[in-house]
Amino acid sequence: MTSNHPATAPTTTTAIPRVGSSASHGKTILIGEHAVVYGAPALVLPVTDVRVTATATPLSSGAEHTLESTVHTGPFGLAPAAVLPTVTAVTATLRHLADRGHPHAVDTGFHVRVDSQVPTARGMGSSAAVAAAVTAAVADAFGVALDGATHHDLIQVCERVAHGRPSGLDARGVVADEPVWFEADVIEPVQLSGRFVFVVADTGVPGHTREAVAAVRARHDRAPAMVDTVVQRIGELARTARGTLVDGDVQALGVTMDAAHELLTTLDVSSGDLDRLVGAARHADALGAKLTGGGRGGCVLALAADDEHATRIADALRGAGATATWTTSIGARV
Repeated sequence: MTSNHPATAPTTTTAIPRVGSSASHGKTILIGEHAVVYGAPALVLPVTDVRVTATATPLSSGAEHTLESTVHTGPFGLAPAAVLPTVTAVTATLRHLADRGHPHAVDTGFHVRVDSQVPTARGMGSSAAVAAAVTAAVADAFGVALDGATHHDLIQVCERVAHGRPSGLDARGVVADEPVWFEADVIEPVQLSGRFVFVVADTGVPGHTREAVAAVRARHDRAPAMVDTVVQRIGELARTARGTLVDGDVQALGVTMDAAHELLTTLDVSSGDLDRLVGAARHADALGAKLTGGGRGGCVLALAADDEHATRIADALRGAGATATWTTSIGARV
């Protein structure tokens, strides 16, 4: 969960801001990409080992906000469009705090530093993770721990700047400790039995989510029955995958992942790079492997039997051309 837990809360709303800090992490889709657009359920997996940290240091009264990041370092007034969601994370949080009686939120400038391990345009929730860390860090500067609903709403404000009409999957996934289930209006954590170890591998090619979504939509217009059947089957796999997490059945989860990749391939959202990495993971005896996210680039998700197996899979994926790999786990060690 995003770390925004100050040791002491201010006794009044006139507390002078201090240096605030917080962290979030990446996410990926375990099962359900593309099908979720058509109402099927999806499982979102937190990638807790790929982190974003943010600090918010107060400046003198009236000073202009400044940002320090790999994309832009300098005043907000010179910030490029690529960091407007981050700028929004600061301004929206300060506006929220001012509306709730923190007068220093009106005129205090901040120097915000962002250190992110989450790659952009890879389906790992980069913009949402940065928004989660920055909004919580600014609130922490005032001794405020954002409740879950408020934090989600602030992240979504930033995500609308980044993506227009965000689904909320990323906003939930980047602050979750456990997989999150999405189905219609139901959003809930999934309880786990045992431990599941995954390897995420970057093809080095940016994902093309909008292009892939548009292609699936065009195919649905041409052959609605076929696409509806695939969507239904992916939804069934998502339900099966949820059951395997609850039961702790690692082998069965791998089978559902393999099946999901084949269905996504029929929707033409995979690519040569993704298929090559999926094949390399399977050759390394991964229990299951699939593309994750929008597709046509981005990342592959592979399931390992344990940490040592994950190391072998990661080595095989880098040998097959992955530009980066990350190992992450969910559930308790057994």
